[in-house]
Amino acid sequence: MAWLRSFWSGLPAEGRWLLAVVAAQTLGRGLTLPFTIIYLREVRGFDLGVAGALMALVAVAGFAATVPTGRLVDRYGARGVLLGGQGAMVIGCALLAFAADPWTAGAALALIGLTFGAALPAFNTMIAAVADGDVRQRFFGVHFALMNLGIGAGGVAGGLFVDVEAPATFAAVYLAEAATALVAMAVLLWPLRRLRGRAGRGAAPGAGRDPAPGPREAGYRAVLRQPAARRLAAVTFIGVLAGHGQFQVGIPSFAREVAGVSTGAIGLAFAVNTVMIVVLQLPVLSAIGGRRRTRAMLVMGGAWAGAWVLLGLSALGVGDLPPGAEPGAEDPPGAAGLGAAVATAGLLAFMAVFAFGETLLQPTVPAVTNDLATDHDRGRYNAVNAAAFNGGAIAAPAVAGLLLGLDLGAWYVALMAAGCLALCGLALALERVLPPEANGVPATAAPGAS
Repeated sequence: MAWLRSFWSGLPAEGRWLLAVVAAQTLGRGLTLPFTIIYLREVRGFDLGVAGALMALVAVAGFAATVPTGRLVDRYGARGVLLGGQGAMVIGCALLAFAADPWTAGAALALIGLTFGAALPAFNTMIAAVADGDVRQRFFGVHFALMNLGIGAGGVAGGLFVDVEAPATFAAVYLAEAATALVAMAVLLWPLRRLRGRAGRGAAPGAGRDPAPGPREAGYRAVLRQPAARRLAAVTFIGVLAGHGQFQVGIPSFAREVAGVSTGAIGLAFAVNTVMIVVLQLPVLSAIGGRRRTRAMLVMGGAWAGAWVLLGLSALGVGDLPPGAEPGAEDPPGAAGLGAAVATAGLLAFMAVFAFGETLLQPTVPAVTNDLATDHDRGRYNAVNAAAFNGGAIAAPAVAGLLLGLDLGAWYVALMAAGCLALCGLALALERVLPPEANGVPATAAPGAS
């Protein structure tokens, strides 16, 4: 708590208001995030294939928005871009609340996806405008913990409120999410009205870069010329493909259809993940302060690989299911037996270990991204990282669906674990081209830094 008080007291007023925006946004997002597919399928009656395609629109629209968003942030400032994104969220949520046909739902989800595509580059740029150095790294970590707390609290509230037999309850939570976006817009329009979102602090121009690009090079080409930017984007893409991107499709599908875990246990596992992030994030931030960020990524990759092994072991309990019980069946007879206990324990252990890795990832990658950038291209650096994130989010469910659909559960787990081990190699490769300051240590301390 002393660490948190010190962090809070050291933040400028704009930083505290940015955290208020995070709290409003994530609480509203949590109200609907776990229930959109249920809403499309069970309330609106859309076919599973149609509902899945509509859900994919969110990631596709977010990916499409990242390139223009980066340019707009660098030209006009992040605050205006973020305001536009929140306006799209208000319209998208209001449309979705009353979407009686797939076309209306598709338009609504595309608008929501555009919001996500704009939010990541713009919000990270605004964080860089109010914090630098170790404070910036701490801010990204606190932001992640607060985001999980808000989504978790919103998810609990939404779960207690929505009812598939009462469509009006779903309309209410989508309108509530639109209202939280209006709250965020109000904060951006008044308390943060003087913060355009062009960072005035951070890495010095040209720090850790190749010589200045030639006259024909500009924009994203100049960013992607930098080996550190390319390797950091690879870390983000693989991290999402073998990590966050598996949370919506791969992990719950493996748990149900391969390991035979009950729906209640899956819900508990996701709660464990959220709680562990909130509990661990501040101690982890304290532990990694002043240390090389690439070493934190290295530990993260190893932790995630170990987590996937634990998830794979959870499927060993399938053999203990009663005769005639199918993995994934709704709470099969004998689910309280040894097989179900092994499967549930493996899933809970996976979520706990994975959460530890997440607390290492979130403070480091955005901090490296913004410490590599200069004031005139910070939006594009964040957009490149956001594009890698959204690309991984698009690829992850496709890979999971393909392998699990072919009953290749063991190969699925092995591929994900291998991807996490590849993250370790990518982190070491990034370290070789990363300036010490962007890696979280002063240049004079770099040779002996841990």
